[in-house]
Amino acid sequence: MSSDAFASTLAATEFIDHASSEVSAFVAEVLPDGGTDDRDRAVRLYYAVRDRITYEIYGADFSREAMTASQIVSAKRGMCIHKSLVYLAALRSVGIPGRLVLTDVRNHLASERIKQYVGGDVFHYHALTSVHLGGRWVRATPVFNKLLCRLYGMKPLEFDGTADSVHHPFDEHGARQMEFLREHGEFDDLPYDLVLTGMLREHPALFAGPDSRRFAAGSLVADAAARSNA
Repeated sequence: MSSDAFASTLAATEFIDHASSEVSAFVAEVLPDGGTDDRDRAVRLYYAVRDRITYEIYGADFSREAMTASQIVSAKRGMCIHKSLVYLAALRSVGIPGRLVLTDVRNHLASERIKQYVGGDVFHYHALTSVHLGGRWVRATPVFNKLLCRLYGMKPLEFDGTADSVHHPFDEHGARQMEFLREHGEFDDLPYDLVLTGMLREHPALFAGPDSRRFAAGSLVADAAARSNA
């Protein structure tokens, strides 16, 4: 496949601003030696995004300005879309093509408080990534960090650059946890208006107010503690 075929999946975009100083500094810290090959770079960047950027849905800033990879790196926290955008920016900065994947999922382990905000256990516009490695596309989800997985009884998602790593179908006790319901597609950049409109329609209570672009305050760690004490 020619390099032109990957142009859109390597480009700097409004939200995947991989030429920014913030993304460049993040990548340099993770890959001080430059990495040995694309697979090595993709795997090391995956674990850095997964565990160095805290996953938090509460208080997540969904304003257009806050959804750039550079701003998310600076904030060091975000939800699935935020973290996926950082991973894509990091990948593209080292010449690895990547796309944003948007899906609807059912999360059987969502806390009661999250269910109230979301309106049930179906979350719309869950994000992961598609990465071109070894001549083919594989999927990776650098979203749920190790601490959060431990608190919610999940095994952290691993990624070796050769096989898809997409979701947690079961928890550590074998109970069903997450399932994909619908795929919206793969995108070269975040379709911000599409996602925002969909989130406001499907999860209006998740936002702090009718005109707010920030999600309601709270803590997934606190939710996990309350769940374990129930």
